[in-house]
Amino acid sequence: MTRVKAMVYRRTGGPEVIQAEELDVPEPGPGELLVRVAVSGVNPTDWKSRTGNGDGAPPAPAGWQVPNQDGAGIVVGVGNGVDPVLLHERVWLGESAYRRPWGTAAEYTVVPARKAVLLGTAPYEVGAALGVPFVTAHRCLTVGEHLPNRIDAGSLSGKTVLVQGGAGAVGNAAIQLARWAEATVIATVSSPEKAQLAAAAGASHVVNYRQQDVAAEVRKVVPGGVDVVVEVDPAANAATDAAVLGPDGSVAMYAATADQTVTVPIRPMMVVNARWQFVLLYTMPEHAKVAAAEDVSAAVVDGAVGIGRESGLPIHRFPLSDAAGAHAAVEAGAVGKVLVTVDEDPPARVG
Repeated sequence: MTRVKAMVYRRTGGPEVIQAEELDVPEPGPGELLVRVAVSGVNPTDWKSRTGNGDGAPPAPAGWQVPNQDGAGIVVGVGNGVDPVLLHERVWLGESAYRRPWGTAAEYTVVPARKAVLLGTAPYEVGAALGVPFVTAHRCLTVGEHLPNRIDAGSLSGKTVLVQGGAGAVGNAAIQLARWAEATVIATVSSPEKAQLAAAAGASHVVNYRQQDVAAEVRKVVPGGVDVVVEVDPAANAATDAAVLGPDGSVAMYAATADQTVTVPIRPMMVVNARWQFVLLYTMPEHAKVAAAEDVSAAVVDGAVGIGRESGLPIHRFPLSDAAGAHAAVEAGAVGKVLVTVDEDPPARVG
């Protein structure tokens, strides 16, 4: 049987628990695809899963784990019930490792067919950067009272979006999607360097929250308040979000630590009929995930999505053998996108 080079951890802990192993190439089961991975994307969710609860216990459910949810590659096998027309198609992947042992930090991975999305001719590196950040951002931009539930060119025309943390991966995705949809985008950042990145992604206005009053600066741009806030740190920013929210506006909160809480001023939020929406990729409604995948793919085809410094998302590349280093970089707060190169030109066959 053909063997596959994979990065695996068999106990939770720091990056050092990720070790190289050789495993049998997985067989795609009913409704599954076997994908030859070209590039694996690393997100904060990946290192947080790897650390577990800190007791060094085996990862559930299999007792071992190939990390990383996101990636891109080429379909080389299909299971029962999957149309063989998908063979040899280039795809991007999301949620590969959610409650499944096979993530994307391996030469091959096996995923449910619904978690693979056609990539077309876009670079594999772009595909590996889409899953967690862009699906999350899409959800944040579509949960408001008067926001569309689908995003396409022009769908947010006349709307104003505040992206808190515009230099992060989800922030960058939100800026790119919102600008494609023709929204006015305001982004907050913590440094001049990050301001340049947010502007490169497409932010119309950038506010350095360490040097400026965010609420005052936002109200200068949009006196009536913003339509949606894409929020990376609700515990710290709730008061500001409440101060800038317009009528029927929404705050979409997608990040927090386990012990954080958020305090919201009730009466002012009642007056504007505000919506405070919690967003977690893994438990989002399935229809929202499908819509996000379709819309993000359309944005890629339209040339509205990019990675690299010119798109506000510097790339940090690691070889497969240093997947642990990639995890360490994300855990340390690397600005930009951390990618693990598995095979720049994967063959359309097994072996």
